[in-house]
Amino acid sequence: MKTQLEQRRAELLSLIQRQLLESDNQNYNDLAGRVHDSAEEAVADLLADIGFADIDREVSEVSDIEQALIRLATGSYGVCIDCEENIPFERLSAYPTAKRCLVCQQHYESGRQTGSHASL
Repeated sequence: MKTQLEQRRAELLSLIQRQLLESDNQNYNDLAGRVHDSAEEAVADLLADIGFADIDREVSEVSDIEQALIRLATGSYGVCIDCEENIPFERLSAYPTAKRCLVCQQHYESGRQTGSHASL
């Protein structure tokens, strides 16, 4: 599992670096140079934001991987952070950065949807 996580982290870091270098506001500048009114400018802003949203998602995944690697190093990988039960192998295989068992994850997500948050 550690090798799989490290490989994914390396892929993501390379992708993020490449996207940041390529973007360097190039997309926004290209689009903004072609806009002629505020509606077109809003579309240009939206398209630039979409590119940054992708990067944000990838950075978040890198963070999840880093946390999983720490759990591996400390021996707590595969143990739910809420109920402290073992996370089933099938869940970890499908989602190697899982920090909660499926039941606790569902409770966590339903609490976030209703606006209530579990305390740390």
